[in-house]
Amino acid sequence: MSNGKIRDFDEITSFLGDYGLFQILIMVLLSVSTMPAGYMGVIVVFVSDTPEHYCRSSNSSTRNGTEWEQGNGFHERDSWMGPDSCSRYKLRENWTEKAAGFNDTEQCLDGWVFSTDKYSATIVSEWDLVCDNAWKVPFSTSFFFVGALIGSFISGHLSDQFGRKPVFFFTMILQTVTALIQVTSVSWVMFTILNCLRGLGQISNFVASLVLGSEMLSKSARVTYILLGHSLGFGFGYALLPLFAYFIRGWRMLLVAAALPGFLFIPMWCLIPESPRWLLQKGRVEEAELVIRKAAQWNRVPAPEVIFRAGDCLELMNKDEEEQTYTYMDLMRTHNIRNITILGVFIWISVAMVYYGLSLNSSNLHGNIYLNCFISAAIDIVVYVATWLLIDRAPRPTLLFTTTLFKLFLITAFFFPDMPIMFQVLALVGKIGVSAAYCFIYVFFTELMPTVVRNMGLGICATAARIGAIICPYLLYMGLYSKILPYIIFGTASIMAAAVSMLLPDTRNSKLPDLLTQTKHIRRYCHLLKGNHTASVEGPHAFEDEQYC
Repeated sequence: MSNGKIRDFDEITSFLGDYGLFQILIMVLLSVSTMPAGYMGVIVVFVSDTPEHYCRSSNSSTRNGTEWEQGNGFHERDSWMGPDSCSRYKLRENWTEKAAGFNDTEQCLDGWVFSTDKYSATIVSEWDLVCDNAWKVPFSTSFFFVGALIGSFISGHLSDQFGRKPVFFFTMILQTVTALIQVTSVSWVMFTILNCLRGLGQISNFVASLVLGSEMLSKSARVTYILLGHSLGFGFGYALLPLFAYFIRGWRMLLVAAALPGFLFIPMWCLIPESPRWLLQKGRVEEAELVIRKAAQWNRVPAPEVIFRAGDCLELMNKDEEEQTYTYMDLMRTHNIRNITILGVFIWISVAMVYYGLSLNSSNLHGNIYLNCFISAAIDIVVYVATWLLIDRAPRPTLLFTTTLFKLFLITAFFFPDMPIMFQVLALVGKIGVSAAYCFIYVFFTELMPTVVRNMGLGICATAARIGAIICPYLLYMGLYSKILPYIIFGTASIMAAAVSMLLPDTRNSKLPDLLTQTKHIRRYCHLLKGNHTASVEGPHAFEDEQYC
């Protein structure tokens, strides 16, 4: 088998080293750029939280000549306001009639009074999204993930067609500008539509930065970047959210504070180059060489006079597989890539559903919402570091199986429904497993997908993840009727994902595949292939099938 240019990219560029100034600069800039994605994805925890509330009195909120809301405060209201937050007692001519047994109730015809203990305003208190309108809260959250689903699907194709760098910066601007426009929302409908656009920009920017950095780094630097750089940047952004929210109690100004840092990353256009792997795959050899030579200058190492030899380039120009334009259908084109894609879709749905389910549920856990959110983010950060320490010490499928199965603590919470502290501890312990799995699948599937369809492959997986994220707000909404039901669903999905994860091939200490023919077999097929000493795979790629098993 000939050594093609793209196939030996790591070897050709090995003279750059692993951690020169160029690689460190790329890792730092792209990692910091993921911080807005970290808090934009879960800012709904504070923007859409439902404060305590009760019906506003029809008597102009007055009683005995005193302004009721201002005089007595939220927590000092009498029971005459109603048996729950969605109804009130019908007012009689005098206040003693209720005590005499007149308990007729009516809907909150004059709106609600919302507590300002935690927030000065949320979208719930601004547009009265409670009682009959409560469904609008999970719907607006799900619509954010609908945007993320659309972004995951189209950004991969755009990135593979037009380049990683343009898509990365365009989606960064989209996420920032949309958040600022969302601040001016005059209705729930406008807010929800803009939420969709913000979701589109958030996930597209996150995936584009992941692929852009991964394709410019060597194997060891790539794993460090994804776990200690990219994921930690996301985690630190998540940890900043409760800090922002604690000092900024209004949802509009909170969105402003979250959006403005995005403009700081636009000047990075001058420092971050296009992916040389993508340039080579498109046949733009001179531009790819220019990127590598600039990297050599930054690292102060001599570059060969000719980096990519003519023989390396001929394979790119002449091979049918490399000169064609790839589409999403190519993810189903061969047996190997089809298996990887199908398994990836199922695993990503499960992991994302549980991850966002636990992250968005911070406001429903016992205790302080700001502290709960910070603890959840801190767990993510610690887990990312721990995963980086373990990732080269265990096979990839085994590590994914273990972290996914770790979420069984969510099911054990079923036995402590009346013990809020124990329930919360088990939920946070389950968060350890899902956080590890969520960051690890980005490493794993980046290594499984070949360069020619990598961004589209990760885009499909990320699209599947958004389906799980779209579902999770409604699962949490079901918790109003059965607090334990969402956790049973999360735990069951985790068991199923853990089972199928063991079918994936191990990519530890492997080169990134570049062509579809280099895609690894799933493990069951691999064992059959190795068990037969005769050729179990016929055709021109038989040797490749054994090598990449």
